[in-house]
Amino acid sequence: MKKFQLGEFEEIVMLTVAILYDDAYGVSIKKEIENRLNRSVSVGALQSALKRLEDKDYLESLDKDATQERAGRPKRYYKITALGKEAMQYTKETRNSLWEAIPSVSLDVKFATL
Repeated sequence: MKKFQLGEFEEIVMLTVAILYDDAYGVSIKKEIENRLNRSVSVGALQSALKRLEDKDYLESLDKDATQERAGRPKRYYKITALGKEAMQYTKETRNSLWEAIPSVSLDVKFATL
């Protein structure tokens, strides 16, 4: 059943938007992901993920802070919707349930030498 569909990168983006709260806009999201995960993020991949999350109604955006240094262009800020919060909670519970179901012996793997 596909109650909520969040890919791995989408989940990271959602969590980062939550972390940044009122300061979640494209550049700040990109920097936060790169700093926290030591992972390179392309602007295109991030913009695609943000668009998908808006299309799913998990995020909403608002343009504000148009400045002269940005040639009058506003920053687009993102926030999590109520449906987005449900998707995040569902994803967290699903992951926790899977982790709890792993027998301890399953993660105690020793590799034989060849």
